[in-house]
Amino acid sequence: MKLNTKRTLWVGLAFMSISAFWQVYDSIVPLVLKDVFDLRDDIAGIIMALDNVLALFMLPIFGALSDKTTTRYGKRMPFIVLGTLAACVFAFLMPVAVTNHNLILFVVTLGGALLSMATYRSPAVALMPDVTPKPLRSKANAIINLAGTVGGILMLGAIGVLAPDDGVSYFPLFILLIVFMLLCIIGLFAKVKEPELVAIAEEESRAMGVKDEEAVDPNAGKEMSRKAKISFAFMLASIFLWFMGYNAITTSFSKYANVYWGLEGGAFAYTLMIAQAAAIIAYIPVGVISTKFGRKKTIMGGIVLLTIAFGSCVFFKTFGGLIFFFFILAGFGWAAIGVNSFPMVVEMCKGADVGRYTGYYYTASQSAQIITPILSGVVLEHGYKLLGSVNPDAGYVLLFPYGAIFAAASFITMIFVKHGDSKAESKKGLENFDIDD
Repeated sequence: MKLNTKRTLWVGLAFMSISAFWQVYDSIVPLVLKDVFDLRDDIAGIIMALDNVLALFMLPIFGALSDKTTTRYGKRMPFIVLGTLAACVFAFLMPVAVTNHNLILFVVTLGGALLSMATYRSPAVALMPDVTPKPLRSKANAIINLAGTVGGILMLGAIGVLAPDDGVSYFPLFILLIVFMLLCIIGLFAKVKEPELVAIAEEESRAMGVKDEEAVDPNAGKEMSRKAKISFAFMLASIFLWFMGYNAITTSFSKYANVYWGLEGGAFAYTLMIAQAAAIIAYIPVGVISTKFGRKKTIMGGIVLLTIAFGSCVFFKTFGGLIFFFFILAGFGWAAIGVNSFPMVVEMCKGADVGRYTGYYYTASQSAQIITPILSGVVLEHGYKLLGSVNPDAGYVLLFPYGAIFAAASFITMIFVKHGDSKAESKKGLENFDIDD
């Protein structure tokens, strides 16, 4: 039985709308906090970390709530639709606050948008496995991830065109974002009849020989060996470190490009768009490389590319075309890391409590994404003192060294990872997009 690709694409609209929102959030909010409200970078870093703090606590809660929900529209759909509508209302109020230079209103509406997004992210992610037969979920997840990446790229293109040079007139961009999110959810609601598709997926699973309840693994619940635990600890350290470096760049790049390179409006978005496009192109080659050389070597190669890319950008005092090349390297490197890191964790804890160790994986990544906006914000705000400069903006030169140092540190910790390095299973086509972030 083949995957119903058309049905999966409709389901992917939820993730596409989520990715679109976060792309605008990560790119525009740092600029607004600095240029409109003149907030210090360390304070702005705290604000930018709030979404990850909320995610750490709220995603499991609303995921569990949706598990227990029963409506005529299904378990997940009410959360997705209502959460999207609420997020759109707050997204409309954000440029209102910017235009009126009202910081209190902006913080309130920003908080409301983050809470709204947190209420439906887990239900949106859970919708795919609900309506997809178990043996086909890997292929379906590939399509879901691809849909999310496309949503992010489309919004980067919109930012490049619509982000204002005056740093204030954000209405056109946010209106486009709202329309895009609403169209995604209208398409999802019209084409995905959740209760019917859940029943169909269960029938398809049984037709493929999958029982309603999977047999209990007799080894489940057993602890890892001592050596495996040491490897796992170094793996978590590596995950934490590369997210510390990468997330700092993506969170502060719009400000960096504006302050240090002097790019106006949304011109910075094209650089990030190229990096994401490079990651999409890299997924299939990375899958082939992983099959031949193993996951650990592929990850370490990706870390090297990431470190070279970030380290090289240090030397560009003005924006130039060669920067695109190094961001393509960063996209390739991040794809190599993303495709292989979570499968290594799963491989490492075979026979143990996979769910629990998966939780550790996400705790490491989310913790880094909470800490690094704050820490990198402090570096940007006070770095000029370390450099002996009197120009407060001089600290921006430290952003790419910051990212390169953490990326390089993750290479060192990966050296000590001795488990989970079986060669990746050969995948075809869209299966190479099956990653967890």
